[in-house]
Amino acid sequence: MCIKKNMLVRVQIEDMTEQGEGIGKVDGYTLFIKDTVVGDLVEAKVIKAKKRYGYGKLLRILTPSPDRVESRCPVAGPCGGCQLQAMNYAGQLAFKRRKVENHLRRLGGLDIPVDPVLGMEDPWEYRNKFQVPVGRNRDGKIICGFYAGRTHSIIETEHCYLGNEINDRVLRLVKDHMETFGIEPYNETTGRGLVRHVLVRQGRATGEVMVCLVINGRCLPHADRLVEALCAIPGMTSVSLNVNRERNNVILGQELINLYGPGHIVDRIGDISYQISPLSFYQVNPVQTEKLYATALEFAGLTGNETVWDLYCGIGTISLFLAKQAKQVYGVEIVPAAIENARENAVRNGIDNAEFFVGRAEEVLPEHYRKVWKETGEKLRADVIVVDPPRKGCDEKLLDTMLQMQPERIVYVSCDSATLARDLKVLCGGGYQVKKVQPVDMFPMGVHCEVCVKLEKLEKEKTEETSRKA
Repeated sequence: MCIKKNMLVRVQIEDMTEQGEGIGKVDGYTLFIKDTVVGDLVEAKVIKAKKRYGYGKLLRILTPSPDRVESRCPVAGPCGGCQLQAMNYAGQLAFKRRKVENHLRRLGGLDIPVDPVLGMEDPWEYRNKFQVPVGRNRDGKIICGFYAGRTHSIIETEHCYLGNEINDRVLRLVKDHMETFGIEPYNETTGRGLVRHVLVRQGRATGEVMVCLVINGRCLPHADRLVEALCAIPGMTSVSLNVNRERNNVILGQELINLYGPGHIVDRIGDISYQISPLSFYQVNPVQTEKLYATALEFAGLTGNETVWDLYCGIGTISLFLAKQAKQVYGVEIVPAAIENARENAVRNGIDNAEFFVGRAEEVLPEHYRKVWKETGEKLRADVIVVDPPRKGCDEKLLDTMLQMQPERIVYVSCDSATLARDLKVLCGGGYQVKKVQPVDMFPMGVHCEVCVKLEKLEKEKTEETSRKA
């Protein structure tokens, strides 16, 4: 059968892409169909047909998958945030485990066991950060919501099931304030309008709440009235403005204008407390973050005598966990405000064995390595290196320096198992062996998954044998 655009076809969904699209075949021809689940038998319309594959639009489900469930959210389909909401939670965890296994095998050449994904007892209302754009709909009404997948069209929603009712109250108050005082939302096409995004952060352990409005200017009309209204919400601790006048898709600018409170909130993970500003990187799922950090700490195998480097340390979230059981921890992060938070967090928790450096990890670590070698003739020492890079993974220069330092253990925390697999291939080729792979589901209903990997240095004889075989 020759598949052409606008054809109606019956498709059995056999797999899913990393973005959560269903994959099926019609006479050997591959079709990608959004909003389907592995095991579905569907009728679809071909909307794009290339030589070897095409895309289909789901028309109806003929036989639902055993893993299919009714989505809680009425806009789960068009909204770009919850790609897996139509799949039961056990199916989501299985999908994420397969994704990690496939990446390690195909991209890293590593045929190694991957532990079952650490999931949540209740995978709803887990987000401590809520960040939404503001705009107008076709009827001219001010709306807040989420961007539809791969677009900048706002899908209005009254409630996100990954957040909680405090977010809903904040958005209602912001929209009411804008309507009352004739404040325009930002228009990406014209570059005009004032309010771009609303950011809400909550301390799960402390109950503290922060609201930050991202604006195309430096002043919000009648800001005192909005602050007064927001302060009626239990736990309201900080209200601020973030100035972003750039015509790009970066949400936050660098300038903050404080309207109420200390300009930050405090939260706890385990027995460590953290000061969090609007610009701070802080994991959005505190329940799973504790599991992730506990796993990293276990993999580090600290006894109290180790020197540890924590690369891409953010506000010191992992660093301070490690410092409780290490001799000395050095953290590196490119964002100056994050390092300032990290230092403040160390003082807040009475930790004096953690030192933090501002800069790119791929520049700071090699620079220290060269400096120590020049001054002492010895290698920069580390017993354990922990890396938690952005989605692009580690820079080649950084990986080379890590291999030269030869720590006993490397703990790699990854938010993208594809770049993780690439980097593990380099580290394993340089004398390390993967001992354990533990995925942690930080984003239920979404396609992403964090992974924590433990690597140990091979004995010299085994390394030489591996090199000879290579």
